[in-house]
Amino acid sequence: MGYAIAEALADNGAEVILVSGPSSLTVSHPAIKKISVTSAEEMYQASVEHFPQCDGAILSAAVADFTPVQVADQKVKRGKENFTIELRPTRDIAASLGALKKPGQIMVGFALETFDEEFNAKEKLRKKNLDFIVLNSLNDQGAGFQVDTNKITIIDKDNNITHFELKTKKEVASDIVQKLIEVVESL
Repeated sequence: MGYAIAEALADNGAEVILVSGPSSLTVSHPAIKKISVTSAEEMYQASVEHFPQCDGAILSAAVADFTPVQVADQKVKRGKENFTIELRPTRDIAASLGALKKPGQIMVGFALETFDEEFNAKEKLRKKNLDFIVLNSLNDQGAGFQVDTNKITIIDKDNNITHFELKTKKEVASDIVQKLIEVVESL
């Protein structure tokens, strides 16, 4: 989804910084600068570094909520006992950028939800200082990961809710960019 949004933004005249985790996808538009990262921490660092110079951010990555406290540098062999992995909360990129957000900057977040979808998305919108949020539900067939389609709902900070039908990710990206243009034009 992030790559489709980056392409749609560039097609609409934006200069785009795409911070991407490991992916087989590529970018070809000359207005897109790709920064490759391999961990949630690297994504956090790149986002915090570049956001102050940007007009806004679209946070579409599904960053893990938790990170292992210890990372093995070699394979952990099977044993006869249970194995426990201690996790710590991953730094919240959206909340951090929301705290850094200056007047005139726009932030768009994503919420992937499985229950109480609209309520949870509205809470995230408020808590993270977003201008609008794109809600995905794993309950919608054809939406989510490993498919070329998505079905979204956009909720803005004025509580306007727009439901969209199942579309290709390219079409969904266009819908998101159109909403972003509307927000920019209203400033």
